[in-house]
Amino acid sequence: MGYPDQRFDVNLSILFTELPLLERPAAAAAAGFTAVELWWPWIETPTPPQAELDALKKALDDAGTQLVGLNFYAGQLPGPDRGALSVPGTESDRFRANIEVAADFAASVGCTALNALYGNRVEGADPQVQDALALENLVPAARAADRIGAILLVEALNKPESPLYPLVTAPAAIEVVDKVNAATGLGNAKFLLDLYHLSMNGEDLSQVIKAYAAKTGHVQIADNPGRGAPGTGSLPLEQLLNELKDAGYAGWVGLEYKPGDRPSAESFDWLPASARAAR
Repeated sequence: MGYPDQRFDVNLSILFTELPLLERPAAAAAAGFTAVELWWPWIETPTPPQAELDALKKALDDAGTQLVGLNFYAGQLPGPDRGALSVPGTESDRFRANIEVAADFAASVGCTALNALYGNRVEGADPQVQDALALENLVPAARAADRIGAILLVEALNKPESPLYPLVTAPAAIEVVDKVNAATGLGNAKFLLDLYHLSMNGEDLSQVIKAYAAKTGHVQIADNPGRGAPGTGSLPLEQLLNELKDAGYAGWVGLEYKPGDRPSAESFDWLPASARAAR
């Protein structure tokens, strides 16, 4: 048991950001990884030119890296936004315009997990109206994911860093997962369990794992405090990942941490090189 037992992927939207997007898959491969994930890379548009989508696919293919997770359009992320699908008006429209684009791109690279960030509460908007809009948008997102054989992920973030984001507990995210599955009948909505975010919320991580491992479709990790690599904080990440495995989780563990003031390639010393390639 331990880190070598896990299936890790590198989040190329937080690691290797010292490089242009199209160079990051090769950098991850050079560090020994064969699986990667991404936030929506085109923060300005939900519908980038096909040439840009093709260039990213080529970069992934040329590096021999498998994309295992992709966010739908989420507004300015990194930045002030935390998703678009519950934000009335233009942002909600942009999310809808992105659904089939993101699903088609995911299908083209064999990616089977699409993360739909819920979006912040908006001043002057009724939270119930935002939640109804969210469900209205999550249903076609789940159907698009199902069309390509993928799951739809719903993520809980942490309140200190995302104070306007309403899903800041595991139960809050699970409630949305259950609502989407009830509305579609597909059962492909799953929980994105991010151990860093949940620890920032003060949740009992072992209890969350016991309660929700069966509904978990993807896991992300960073240490706390600091959101750095495992071993830079005080979270017992190796133990928690073992607990997830014991609870039946066999999916990907995304490395979504900040490398600190060193190059990303130097931030993986906690993980033996032999344990980095996907199995």
